[in-house]
Amino acid sequence: MTQFPSPQFDLGLHLLSPSHSNPGPNSSSDLAEAVAKLRALNVQLESARYADFWSTLESDDIYADLTTDIAGFEDMIRLRIAQLISQAYREVQSSVLEGWLGLEGADEVKQFAVETCGWKVDETGLVHIPKNAENEAKKTEIREDVTVDMFSRVIKRSWEESA
Repeated sequence: MTQFPSPQFDLGLHLLSPSHSNPGPNSSSDLAEAVAKLRALNVQLESARYADFWSTLESDDIYADLTTDIAGFEDMIRLRIAQLISQAYREVQSSVLEGWLGLEGADEVKQFAVETCGWKVDETGLVHIPKNAENEAKKTEIREDVTVDMFSRVIKRSWEESA
């Protein structure tokens, strides 16, 4: 799950027995419930609903039980989210980043952004992400050599059918 977006989590689920990976309405298996909860978390990460992920993770003790054995789980998720943010954005409000990273307060966001990611935070709370290959706007020119002659048969037929 920490390598989202990636098919690895779904591939791992396919190694489980179908009765555990797809719980039915009559299923009372603890494993089936755990798999369903983990799948829900993974869907939120894959859908880039990061704030929902953190609120879901904090909403039930079962989530804590499922992730407690994974050393640094929350930190790995935060780092992956930060990596994906750096590929898509050049500036993000600190308050938005707080929800996406599941942090408490502007100070925690600033500390994470500056110390962990190497980003800059200005006095207004705007987080500046350095240019990289993914977040830099690039001019692309698409050239298509299309002439009316190429469509003359289609145009001719459309006029013939309507008459």
